[in-house]
Amino acid sequence: MTPLQDRSEKTVVQTPRAPEPVGGYSQAIRCSGFVFVSGQGPFVPGQDDPIGSDIATQTEQTLHNIAAILESAGIGMQDVVKATIYLSDLSHFSEFDRVYRTWFEAAPPARATIGCELEGFLVEIDVIACCGSSDR
Repeated sequence: MTPLQDRSEKTVVQTPRAPEPVGGYSQAIRCSGFVFVSGQGPFVPGQDDPIGSDIATQTEQTLHNIAAILESAGIGMQDVVKATIYLSDLSHFSEFDRVYRTWFEAAPPARATIGCELEGFLVEIDVIACCGSSDR
């Protein structure tokens, strides 16, 4: 049986140091040597409203949430191999990128950036990180 057929290898990753999911999804899933982090936004755990009104503050909080989730899975931001960025306005890209680069100074992950409509905040990010092996 391959790892994808064996559902017992799929593990939910959850931490109180990042916002609780507001729908039918997990903060992250560990499977087959990877951690798949659901889209995170600029929310402080336990608060309903996004932090800050500028892209720099919101990007920093969003990446902080992702780091907390990855740390609860036993890995870190250095293990991110792919990031998908959703910006409410692509004119925010330069300022977003300035903050983002401080989190990924060496060997930045592959990345896609998409302009889209976000409800009440400016940025959302999901990532895929490598654990090195499925039992790490």
